[in-house]
Amino acid sequence: MTTQTEVDGTVIERAVIRVGIVDDEPMARAFVSKILGAAADVAVVAEGADGADALELVRTTELDVLLLDLRMPRMDGLDALRELRRQPRVPAVVVLTTFHADQAVATALRLGAKGFLLKHIEPAELVRAVRVAANGGAVLDPTLTNDLMGHLATHHLDRIGAAAEVTRLSARLRDVLRLVGMGRSNGEIAEELRLSDSTVRGYVSEILAATGCANRVTAAVLAQRAGLLD
Repeated sequence: MTTQTEVDGTVIERAVIRVGIVDDEPMARAFVSKILGAAADVAVVAEGADGADALELVRTTELDVLLLDLRMPRMDGLDALRELRRQPRVPAVVVLTTFHADQAVATALRLGAKGFLLKHIEPAELVRAVRVAANGGAVLDPTLTNDLMGHLATHHLDRIGAAAEVTRLSARLRDVLRLVGMGRSNGEIAEELRLSDSTVRGYVSEILAATGCANRVTAAVLAQRAGLLD
């Protein structure tokens, strides 16, 4: 699926980001769908009302990003994430919720969510977050609490001493980790540091292995706690 835009008389084709929305509130789904539908490069192609629907959507629909609520009947978002880990092909899952208890969100991130957003997010930021997630970036709500950051980082500090590992990373890896912490995708990091995409992917893998972070999101939180964004 592509969309066409004209720039200086030249028609440019761009891939459309296919999004699924899973939320038990029809009004919430409709509102999010309206926001995303206004973006030329985003298309909402599937909707569901609970975690069981999320599993079915992933099995039957080609998705780039899945926006998933946490508190839903029949199967909640956390149980859906646990089941999705067993699927061979999973889109970038981003939690979009009003429920942001630190333990629940931390669990969601450890189960493979690429980030979380609160439903009060500005429309333009929601669209941007979908684009970032589709391109492999980490998505963290700007109101992420210090308590949550501490909860995640402390887990790593107690388990493998990740904060100490950050200080032992090479300067190049710290540069990459800093940009991961800022929510940059591999492509954006490659452009900023003048590296190839494959080189950046390799660096990110090195960072995850060295720090013990489960994914880009926990690495991004660790970057914030380590002061790399200050």
